[in-house]
Amino acid sequence: MTLQQMVNAIKNRPDFERVGMIACHNGVVRATSRDGRDVKGLSIEVDRDALQSIVQEMRQRSGIIEVAVHLFDGYRQIGDDVMLVAVAGDIREHVFPVLEETVERLKKEVTHKKEYYVE
Repeated sequence: MTLQQMVNAIKNRPDFERVGMIACHNGVVRATSRDGRDVKGLSIEVDRDALQSIVQEMRQRSGIIEVAVHLFDGYRQIGDDVMLVAVAGDIREHVFPVLEETVERLKKEVTHKKEYYVE
């Protein structure tokens, strides 16, 4: 799955004429942890039920037409994609807050990661 594929699927929706913008997030594995340690990779587990629940909730927000998410699980190396999110809606004042909240909730409630550090 790629962000472009997600955007294309949104553009192919029969109700796409309601969309005024699509905002996207592409999270990747970075080479350092938040506390500055060198990382060689990480493992990710995804709670698929929690994922579906959050996506359904975000789709109900005012002005939102679609919320598409792809989470990569298993071992990921530096530079690998981790999280793809696309939010389509009528205006940016509706779309940006939903994108931000979706990403934050996915990180806190859906994904569980273990970082592997350079020794």
